[in-house]
Amino acid sequence: MRAIGIILAGGRSNRMKELSRKRAVCAMPIAGAFRSIDFALSNMEFSRVQKVAVLTQFNSRSLNEHLSSSKWWDFGRKQGGMFLFTPSFTNENNNWYRGTADAIAQNISFLKTSHEPYVVIASGDCVYKMDYNEVLEYHVAKRADITVVCKDMPGEVSVDRYGTIGMDEDGRIVDFVEKPLIVNSNIISCGIYVIRRRLLIELLERCAEEGRFDFVQDILIRYKDIKRIYGYKLDGYWRNIASVNDYFQTNMDFLRPDVRQFFFKEYPEVHTKVADLPPAKYNQGVHVKNSLLSSGCIVNGTIEDSVLFHQVYVGNNCVIRNSLILNDVYIGDNTYIENCIVETDSTIQANSYYKGENGIRIIVEEKGERYNI
Repeated sequence: MRAIGIILAGGRSNRMKELSRKRAVCAMPIAGAFRSIDFALSNMEFSRVQKVAVLTQFNSRSLNEHLSSSKWWDFGRKQGGMFLFTPSFTNENNNWYRGTADAIAQNISFLKTSHEPYVVIASGDCVYKMDYNEVLEYHVAKRADITVVCKDMPGEVSVDRYGTIGMDEDGRIVDFVEKPLIVNSNIISCGIYVIRRRLLIELLERCAEEGRFDFVQDILIRYKDIKRIYGYKLDGYWRNIASVNDYFQTNMDFLRPDVRQFFFKEYPEVHTKVADLPPAKYNQGVHVKNSLLSSGCIVNGTIEDSVLFHQVYVGNNCVIRNSLILNDVYIGDNTYIENCIVETDSTIQANSYYKGENGIRIIVEEKGERYNI
């Protein structure tokens, strides 16, 4: 592909509450065995983008460990590859990333030393599959300066926390409002952009001179009447991991056969760092219904409409319903869990009871010495 890739993976979300205390949102576990950044990386791999930069900042340890080897996404190559960029203090700059445009601007040498004519910029906290070559072809055909991937959202979905877009008949963006108070369009930006590399360098340098730091506000919205900015509509599955409810619902979607078929069975596959663990073990008397269980799990009791991630132990006579149990969790005997998200490394004592009411998801995090139980 005639483009390099940039994945924005440094942000934080207060709406994720306790879940973002120990990890970046882009490192959140998805569908039992994946991380949210795997989807953007797999799309880059499938689109033959051979040179990809991942910009990290907030709580990046877990994310950096996940990205410690680029071979899982076929970026381990002599030419191109995957590059991790974190904020660094230099004689010229001593700031953390102050926004999405500033994050790219602080690593502008990556753009200047590349030779590909285009850049694909993608957020690392979205779950979707797409071929960026199709967006690039659309971008070239429209003779666009910037192309924004967007999506028509159903009428019942609240879009006031997204950037909403208005387009003319030719697909040119004529209105772009970030997190609108009054919603006039159900077309939202998916956080994926295609732009000519030299134009991006020019706009970033101008933003830096003027003390502007945000890609959406200071480039897309500011230049929408000056530059040719077009929208490309994404028709398939797309979700953004930006709140506890979004995260929960995204994982629950993978209990649907059509979603599993789309991501796990249809080409191209979604790749991730492989965990060398044995398959899940179902002990005698266990009852599992409409659930995903990952490698390394040992389960007893009843599990319904739930997702269990790596290395979860479920004790005798336990009941788990409509819940997410994250990695390396120990659940003691006779425990009842419903409408909950159990945080990584938690040890749930025997005879515990947790139930979320009225659509509110309880985030459970218990620490203890599980080997003395």
